[in-house]
Amino acid sequence: MKRQIIFSALCAAIFLSGCGIYGKYKQPEASVDGLYRDTVANAATLAADDTTNMGNLAWEEVFTDPKLQTLIRRALVQNPDLQTAYYRVKEAEATLLSSRLAYTPSLSLAPQGGVDKIFDNGELARQQAATQGSSNLNSWNWSYTLPVAASWEFDIFGKTLNAKRGAKAALLQSEAYRQAVQTQIIASVANCYYTLLMLDRQLAVSEETARLWRESVETMKAMKYAGLVNEAAIAQSEAQSYQIEASLPSLRRQIRETENALCLILQEAPGPIDRGSLEEQMLPTELQAGVPLQLLSNRPDVKSAEMALAGAFYNTNLARSAFYPSLTITGTYGYTNGSGTSILDPAKFIFSALGQLVAPIFSKGANTARLRIAKAQYEEARIAFQSALLNAGAEVSDALYLYSSTEKTIQRRDKQVARLRDAVEYTQDLLKYGQSTYLEVLTAQQSLLSAQLSRVSDEFQKMQAVVNLYHALGGGRTDDTQLKAYVKK
Repeated sequence: MKRQIIFSALCAAIFLSGCGIYGKYKQPEASVDGLYRDTVANAATLAADDTTNMGNLAWEEVFTDPKLQTLIRRALVQNPDLQTAYYRVKEAEATLLSSRLAYTPSLSLAPQGGVDKIFDNGELARQQAATQGSSNLNSWNWSYTLPVAASWEFDIFGKTLNAKRGAKAALLQSEAYRQAVQTQIIASVANCYYTLLMLDRQLAVSEETARLWRESVETMKAMKYAGLVNEAAIAQSEAQSYQIEASLPSLRRQIRETENALCLILQEAPGPIDRGSLEEQMLPTELQAGVPLQLLSNRPDVKSAEMALAGAFYNTNLARSAFYPSLTITGTYGYTNGSGTSILDPAKFIFSALGQLVAPIFSKGANTARLRIAKAQYEEARIAFQSALLNAGAEVSDALYLYSSTEKTIQRRDKQVARLRDAVEYTQDLLKYGQSTYLEVLTAQQSLLSAQLSRVSDEFQKMQAVVNLYHALGGGRTDDTQLKAYVKK
């Protein structure tokens, strides 16, 4: 009989394997040709043999400033979003362990005890007591049972299997989410840090320009007595000097706000940030994005979207398996002293076994609805995965082009600044000899200040392009040793 049951179950499993309840997740067909544009070559995509990827570099190799590295390490340890993501991974690990243990039988110990008494109810009671050989009439009788119960559900129709696979996909999704949070934190710290360096440099340029303007005003006042300039020139020069000085408080305010934003990422009270200078920064100059297919394995958000798709796939299989019966074997083994005077030999071992086959009949409507919902959720996850992939390609393309265009802008900006410095010197010399007007000097100085500030912004954009590309390629996704050490404290 036992062999027939096993044989029937195997036949049913083979028959139902074609129904999709045992199928494994396969990555959907996703077109990655032209996923992002190559800003170096003329082709639409990067060369197929270009397998190097900047995102595979450790973040210490990209951000070499020691002070910035210190800030990133503090953020990786203290940031609350990353800590929360880490604990989500631990929750998913526990869920996966629970799903794996579902294959093993469940054991339970349920000791029972009780007391009973037979009351004297006449001669009939005495005869019954004599027949049973009991002389404990009108006395209390103790009885107890010490059973160990076991229950095991045969996973014939893939319920436990799909639940385990879904839990594993959820674990991989939570790990990818943690990596995505980590890459975002590294990029945010780097962007805030470089923003501070840009603002520091703009403040220094503005302060130096304000000092030069004050000297220029004093020079014009002296030239007035020589009859070289008039009062209108002095008033115009003073107004421009005040305008530059008025911009200094705004720059200092932006510096403080950026420092506070960075402290918030570090989960620290607002305060000053120890930092270097813009001129000291050394970032990679040759940016490699790798072939588009690598985004599938490197980008944490793409990986998270794909694992969500895998989880939806196994959830659909689980919904299908609900249409089929479940086979459960239960058994009990234990020791009992019976029920006192009700048996001749009260001390006995007991054993029982029961097989139960439960097939859904009246719940078909609910199961059908559950399957339709699971299929719809799978389609939603598939669309989200495709969107995440396209978004990743767009971000890489934007970062590559930003870096390329900014490099060209800096080359021309340097020439502009150099020529404007010459223009300021020439006009100032000509003004001393009466061969130029104060308006020419004012215009040259204003243009120089604007070009210098733009040059600082251009350098920041170039650095930001490196940060954005590193983040877009999934850079900094693997190192979480410091966070683990912090959590174990």
